[in-house]
Amino acid sequence: MSETTHGITTGAVARRLGVSPTTVRSWDQRYGIGPAVRADGRHRRWSPADVAMLEEMCRLTASGVPPAEAARAAKRRPRAGAAAAEASVVRLSESVEPVARKKPPAGVPAGKAHRAGPGSGLPLGDVRQECRGLARAAVRLDGPAMEELLQAVLAQYGLVTAWEEVMVPTLHAVGRKWESSDDRYVEVEHLLSWHVSTALRRAAVTGPMTASSAAPVVLACVPAEQHTLPLEALTAGLAEQGLPTRMFGAAVPAEALDAAVRRSGPAAVALWSQARSTADHSLARHVAESAFGVRGARTTPLVLLAGPGWLGRTPAHGMIRPTGLREALDVIRRLYGEQAGHAEG
Repeated sequence: MSETTHGITTGAVARRLGVSPTTVRSWDQRYGIGPAVRADGRHRRWSPADVAMLEEMCRLTASGVPPAEAARAAKRRPRAGAAAAEASVVRLSESVEPVARKKPPAGVPAGKAHRAGPGSGLPLGDVRQECRGLARAAVRLDGPAMEELLQAVLAQYGLVTAWEEVMVPTLHAVGRKWESSDDRYVEVEHLLSWHVSTALRRAAVTGPMTASSAAPVVLACVPAEQHTLPLEALTAGLAEQGLPTRMFGAAVPAEALDAAVRRSGPAAVALWSQARSTADHSLARHVAESAFGVRGARTTPLVLLAGPGWLGRTPAHGMIRPTGLREALDVIRRLYGEQAGHAEG
C-alpha cells in the first residue's frame, strides 16, 4: 500500500508545515480540523485532502484570521484540489517519512535496495542497505565507519541519490527516535549531522573548478534559521556540476545577506527556511528585486525559496519554490544554460 493510501503521521505533517504536533492536535480537538480516517480508530493519518485543509488553515491563521474562523473556512475548502495536494504529500512522505524503495535509479544495482532489518534501533522502514549501515554506525557513535560509508555512497551513487536515499532517511530516523525517547540520542544526531556535513563539504570542495568570472549562486539561511544541511547538499550538488557557489551558512542577518548579494552579483540566491516562523517573505522579495551590473544591462537574481517554511504562499515574480534537491539543481542548471545561450547570441 502507498503512503498516500495510508496517509502520513501528525509529526510528519507538523514538521513539513512548520508548526508543532501539539498545534495540529489542538486544531483537531478544538475546531474539527482533523483527518477523515484514523488508523485503528485512534492514530491520526493525514490524507492529501486532509493536508490541503491544514495548509489552508496555516495560510489563514498566518494572515491574521482568528483560528475558529480559519477552521470554518478551511473545512469548506473544495475537495477538488485533492489531486494536486496528493502530489505534494507524495513528496512530503518521501522526504519526511521512512523512504520506501520502488526501484533503483538507472545505473544502480537492484541488489543494493533491501528491506530494513533489526540492528540499529531506529525507525527506518524500507531503505537502502547503506542507509541501515549508516544508522548502525551512528548509534554506535562510530565516526570512522560513518565517514567511510558516506564517502563510498557519494562515490558510487553521486550526490543526489546519496543525499535523498541514504543521508536524509537516516537523519530523519534519528530525529524521530530523539523526539520519542525523552531527549535520548541527541549525541547520535549531533555526530551524524557533523559527519554528513563533513562529507558534503568535502564533496563541494572537490568538484570541478569553474571560471571565476561566472556569476555564482548565493546560498544562505534566513535570519534565525540554523538548519544548514540541506543548503550544504545543494552547494555540493552545484559543485558536482561545476557551478560556482558562495555558501554563507546559518542565520544570516538581513543586512549581511543584502551585502552578500550586491557584492556577489549572483545568478541565483537560495534561501533556506525550515519553519514558517523563520520564513521572511519581505526579505525574499527584497533579494529578488536587487539589481546589479552596468547601467543599461542590470540584472536581478532568481530566488529559490528552499525548505518547508515557505509553504502556504504562491511565490512572487522572480522567485521559485523547488520541491527538493533534484528540482533545485535542475532549475539552476537550466538558468546557467539560458545565460550561456544569451551570451553566445
